[in-house]
Amino acid sequence: MNLALLFDSDFVDADRAVLRGRRLTHLTSVIKVATGDQVPVGRVDGPMGTGEVVRLTDSEAELRVTLDQPPPPPLPLTLVLAMPRPKMFRRILQTCAALGVKDLWLINSYKVEKSFWQTPWLSEDHLRENLVLGLEQAKDTRMPAVHIRKLFKPFVEDELPALLAGKQALVAHPGTAAPCPAHLEEPVVLCVGPEGGFTDYEVGKLQEAGCQGVHLGPRILRVETAVPVLISRLFDSCL
Repeated sequence: MNLALLFDSDFVDADRAVLRGRRLTHLTSVIKVATGDQVPVGRVDGPMGTGEVVRLTDSEAELRVTLDQPPPPPLPLTLVLAMPRPKMFRRILQTCAALGVKDLWLINSYKVEKSFWQTPWLSEDHLRENLVLGLEQAKDTRMPAVHIRKLFKPFVEDELPALLAGKQALVAHPGTAAPCPAHLEEPVVLCVGPEGGFTDYEVGKLQEAGCQGVHLGPRILRVETAVPVLISRLFDSCL
């Protein structure tokens, strides 16, 4: 936790916030703060700054908060991601949040098993938990938006074209002709398939909607590896 992310419910006054639970445990057990120490803090979807520990007990830490710094700029990226395996889904969520992704669409694909959609990690509380962990790691406050679409064809035909308007649209797929572009500054929509990739039919539908097929070279990468590699290649700000 490189930054303590503060929610509206944490504030007991305009410049006072109280931390309990996981964040308190981190402050006392990992950082080992004492009264008078200062720690990095940020308000969800707001500015960042410092929090001075003014009261510390076994159950809570009260901070005097000064918020006077903007969070890092978000990536100009809309990430369309086939629902990953639950065992890697948490890590991917945290990585996306840490890298500055603010618009994430989880979609279905032929190779996405139905059981993936039953994972408890898709609950609102668990989504927020993992996004918070990513934001705290990267010292960011802007909460990503997560959209869930369980039907591939209606999403690609009815919603994707509007998402692509005014953006460079890419679908990452091994074997396509063009290498993934680099050092972009314009808004991008990036579509990433499941383990094993999109089917030829799905790639065709994405290309019909306006996406260009791109690759990362001859190596086949796991989704949890491919996503940060693609983002880092596309945007210098992640390097």
